Amino acid sequence: MINIFLLLRVIMEVTYKAPKLIAPEEEDFITTMPDDVVTNILDRLPIQDAVGTSILARNWRFKWNMLSQLVFDDDFFHYLSYKAGDTNNYGCIISRLLFHLNGAITRFVLRRKLDDENVSHWILFLSRKGIKDLTLAHDGITPFKLPTRFFSCLEFKHLKLYNCCLSPPPTFLGFPNLLSLQLFRENSELGEFIIRCPLLEILILYDSDKVGKVKLDEIAQLKNLKILSFSLSHLNTTMTVSSYNIFELLDSLPKLQVLHLNFKDYKLTKGGAKKRFPAAFPSLKALKLYRIDLCNGENLSCAFELIKSCPNLQTLEILAIQQEADPIPIPEVEYNITGLKSVELINLKGSENEVHLIKYLFACSPLLKMIVIRPRYSLAPGEQLMFARKLLMLRRASA
Repeated sequence: MINIFLLLRVIMEVTYKAPKLIAPEEEDFITTMPDDVVTNILDRLPIQDAVGTSILARNWRFKWNMLSQLVFDDDFFHYLSYKAGDTNNYGCIISRLLFHLNGAITRFVLRRKLDDENVSHWILFLSRKGIKDLTLAHDGITPFKLPTRFFSCLEFKHLKLYNCCLSPPPTFLGFPNLLSLQLFRENSELGEFIIRCPLLEILILYDSDKVGKVKLDEIAQLKNLKILSFSLSHLNTTMTVSSYNIFELLDSLPKLQVLHLNFKDYKLTKGGAKKRFPAAFPSLKALKLYRIDLCNGENLSCAFELIKSCPNLQTLEILAIQQEADPIPIPEVEYNITGLKSVELINLKGSENEVHLIKYLFACSPLLKMIVIRPRYSLAPGEQLMFARKLLMLRRASA
């Protein structure tokens, strides 16, 4: 259990450079700290501990009313269960707590099974309190349909929605201030929604089995994107995707710095890699290719082209899968120089394509400081030994 009084005393000493030993006649800095300092301290504590500061002194009895960031997570509900023995009535407890808060509420996090009535009331209340950062994680079987009031909170800057259903009304014109959007198990049509958030810098889509469909040209309209994470299975099934389509998307996102692309067993259409996209992507610094079949010629060519088209790429992570039974011709690649510093290759089996990729990374990355290669767990000891021998034959690996 955190000693709240001791914690505040330490913070006070650092902030005000007060002596560690305070005589009784000296001023009590804890009870006279500025409100903004108090709020900063309270926001860093779990809610139950922040409320518990009311026992510190008479003047601190209602200091917790200045909380501006509320996190109702597993720790909070475990505490509630320990104290009350029942968390089914958590809605009433949260409502009472919100009613006592005085200032602005900038961040609200709730991870629980959501119900329509409470969430609707809370969002209405939070919209009047200047809410900017909202996380709702629905612990239920069917997605939670967000209330209409949710779409009137135009001050949102950061949204994280887990297992929630976005169904904006016809009058919804978008969130003009939204900077980051993370969706998990969302099953609505996303295209029309995201293009109405023109300032988006971060777009992360999880769990492609249930996330709604979107088109590449809709993502391409988000000119301010700096971080993009999505799966090819998110895309509208009416279109086929080639590596050229991916390069075309990157060319339309001039500020993109981080790309996480989940192939999820997806095989790119043939012919795309032959259309050499002339543009380079100098802003891209981190690339993650997840569940990519390196034994598939089109996918492997796409990986090579992405790496060579990013001259300032610093970190690369590839999680491979193997589906093709027949050997695939290794693509011809020009050995250009990249700024790669860190590489992690996961779930490799030692195929010729994989070794060729590693050889290329060694040859074209003079600044490379670390490369981590994790073989498949299912490889037999003899296969692991053969893989290791192939790697040691590479020039920089044996140096």
